Amino acid sequence: MSDDDTRVQRVRQLRVVVEAPDYDEAVRFYRDVLGMDEIAAFSEGAEDRVAILEAGRATFEIASPAHREAIDRVEADGIRSPKIRIAFEVDDAQTSTRDAEEAGATVVAEPVLTPWQSLNSRLEAPAGLTVTLFEETEDSHERAQRDGFGTNDS
Repeated sequence: MSDDDTRVQRVRQLRVVVEAPDYDEAVRFYRDVLGMDEIAAFSEGAEDRVAILEAGRATFEIASPAHREAIDRVEADGIRSPKIRIAFEVDDAQTSTRDAEEAGATVVAEPVLTPWQSLNSRLEAPAGLTVTLFEETEDSHERAQRDGFGTNDS
């Protein structure tokens, strides 16, 4: 066991906070269209509102500039993504993309099978977010067996 294996994880939750000029539209899209459960909501008055939506397991992905460019090539035919892009794992990328489009999101790129075996689409969504919807087509154990897909520790 290495020293790194004894580290204590101090972060318990990732919460992404987004200012949404059209609050009601953003809540409708992310809660009702993408299906995130509302786990809390607070209001200090007519316009001072916040909704906290459950998005499943959270991860924090750090990409080098070269990797961001590679993702942009594969996922969106080279269309540059912003420095921060939100990605949601969904059960069915095709259906979720159509549902998001019908609800007002702009499809930047249709679902495409990536080299890492996920089906990814890219959208411009409410609250000014660039969003990737992705469907995993193999589990993490299968993926880890392929060259270039292990962790830095493997």
